[in-house]
Amino acid sequence: MRPNLRMVDVSKKAITERKATARGSVVMKPATLKAVKEAKLPKGDALAAAKIAGIMAAKSTSSLLPMCHPVLIEEVTIDFEMNPGTDSVEITCSVKGSGKTGYEMEAMTGVAVAALTVYDMCKSIDAGVKINNIRLTRKSGGKSGTVVLE
Repeated sequence: MRPNLRMVDVSKKAITERKATARGSVVMKPATLKAVKEAKLPKGDALAAAKIAGIMAAKSTSSLLPMCHPVLIEEVTIDFEMNPGTDSVEITCSVKGSGKTGYEMEAMTGVAVAALTVYDMCKSIDAGVKINNIRLTRKSGGKSGTVVLE
């Protein structure tokens, strides 16, 4: 382990209302997307399972990422958009709370685990499922103010 690893000190930062939003997608065959939409996968309703998994993941982020501070989460939302044009499920996770550090990692972790859950639910009928482009799209609060990335 390198000696320069550390959790940064946020004790002098002001508590502000903060929010972060992230997105990602799961690409699959058209027939798989139809099965997801109709909740007719062998394991059941992928979107219901992914919503719960994404919320749980956002709440557990500091347990997964060693330098990430535990934060007070006041709300987590996970939304899905079926996109037949790209044969994908678009996943959006927003996390908000009041604290001394941002919620970007929680939002991206929520998307990542929701996407992994969709993948897991679909893999038995579609070996080519892909998770794409997990990224932060917006954050607000703190010293940086509002940052809109898309």
